[in-house]
Amino acid sequence: MISCPDRFEFEKALRQQGIRRIVGVDEAGRGPLAGPVVAAAVVLPEEWIEQGLPADIAALNDSKQLTATQRERFFTYLTNARGVQFGIAQVDAATIDRINILQATHQAMNEALAQLQPPPEHALVDGLAVKSLRFPQMPLVKGDARSFSIAAASVLAKVTRDRWMIASDQEYPGYGFAVHKGYGTARHLAAIARYGPCPIHRRSFAPLRQIQGELF
Repeated sequence: MISCPDRFEFEKALRQQGIRRIVGVDEAGRGPLAGPVVAAAVVLPEEWIEQGLPADIAALNDSKQLTATQRERFFTYLTNARGVQFGIAQVDAATIDRINILQATHQAMNEALAQLQPPPEHALVDGLAVKSLRFPQMPLVKGDARSFSIAAASVLAKVTRDRWMIASDQEYPGYGFAVHKGYGTARHLAAIARYGPCPIHRRSFAPLRQIQGELF
């Protein structure tokens, strides 16, 4: 019999140290050629950590492993459930171009965390350590598949960004933002070659730098 990992393992370990307000932090949109990077910070109820997730979201996972329908359902549940606290922040393409995607991602994370009151005591962060974070932290590579707190943050960030890109498809038709969400698909690259970049494109990203050089 194969035992499943406890995705509250890290939260429970911190609670044994007397730490109660534990926040999961994740982002969506570091890789696309267009749109903002979005970060979310989520504090799940203590009873969930001790007793397990409610049945309605028992399948919570890394947002990339979920269907769009699952993500939307979990987003609605998490943002309306009693005891769940969250913050969501985004940094736009122009700022990404100015300060670079890593710094923009960290800025979004800090802005999401700043929305939590009272502030958390400890952060579980997907990926590598964030030097600018104002809280004690535990970086977890592939953390969105190892911690339910981070998985919850990944869902909130992903759904928020996808909704933003779908809305942008109406404002900037022709690029296919509703389909590829700004990632560098063949369709997206063909649209950029045909129409040039629009205001939400990240001009510091390849191949947009090359295209701009050819245009100007």
